[in-house]
Amino acid sequence: MNKEILEEFFRKKRVLISGGTGSIGSELVRKVLQYNPEVVRVFSRDESKQFELQQELQGHKNIRFLIGDVRDKERLKRAMEDINLVFHAAALKHVPACEYNPFEAVKTNVLGTQNVIEAALDQEIEKMITISTDKATSPISVMGATKLLAERLTISANYYKGKRKTIFSCVRFGNVLDSRGSVVPVFRKQISQGGPVTITDPAMTRFVISIPKAIDLVLKAAIQARGGEIFILKMPILSIGDLAQAMIEEIAPKNGYAPKEINVKIIGKRPGERAFEELMSENEAMSAYETEDMFVVLNQASNGRLREQKPIRKGYSSGDEPLLTKEEIKDLLKENL
Repeated sequence: MNKEILEEFFRKKRVLISGGTGSIGSELVRKVLQYNPEVVRVFSRDESKQFELQQELQGHKNIRFLIGDVRDKERLKRAMEDINLVFHAAALKHVPACEYNPFEAVKTNVLGTQNVIEAALDQEIEKMITISTDKATSPISVMGATKLLAERLTISANYYKGKRKTIFSCVRFGNVLDSRGSVVPVFRKQISQGGPVTITDPAMTRFVISIPKAIDLVLKAAIQARGGEIFILKMPILSIGDLAQAMIEEIAPKNGYAPKEINVKIIGKRPGERAFEELMSENEAMSAYETEDMFVVLNQASNGRLREQKPIRKGYSSGDEPLLTKEEIKDLLKENL
């Protein structure tokens, strides 16, 4: 997106980023700071990660670090005083952890999101953008179900906000390459140690996106949001088996191993996982429009912009789209990691 547009948008803005020390949140902090907002408040519960980010960004005078949890609405209300724009990135995001601790996922992803919404309404901020995941589309996991509820809560806030000016929208994207807890750093470590590389299912397909491109989508959504949209980025798709082989061929020689020396071990799907992911359901496609790099799902909260139209496509699934080749995966990794 044009730098001048972003600079104009963030000029004199006061921004709060929940989950601001996570993989997406911290990169969002770095990116927003480039456009000289009045202040960026980093809201998270991890003091160690806050210390690390504070050391990295100590040259910036317009950043504040606030310890807090989205489960605590009173703390959120205080943190959100005089804020214009909220990016809500705080979440429990690991599928197995949410399966085994389901109500903890509800407390953070559902009740926490509602707390952010209510604080945003109380403080009458301008916009709140909730960051979501492909697992929220037709969910089968606890994590996906809680993120779907987080989306619905965010979008529905446009119905009952009354005369308050706050705009609520969502951004949805797939797996973020090299984020904390993602498969790429796991594979990298396993390969560098000589294997084996553990794969749940080599035929499993996933949408993938680099952190910078994910942040670009979030910023574009913040500018374009008018209330009630779900912004969905078009992104490449790969199989987990091809990703593992591409990484083995690239990383093994750098660590003194021949690629054929690295064994692959199939461990089976983990609880809550599925063979493919959806970024947009068939039902959502009936009320979406398409741009060069995004789908935008509208609903009745979208300021009357829901219109009768033929579906632009039958959903958007990693099981139905062309896959990257191993060479394309290698290029993607070199470009983004």
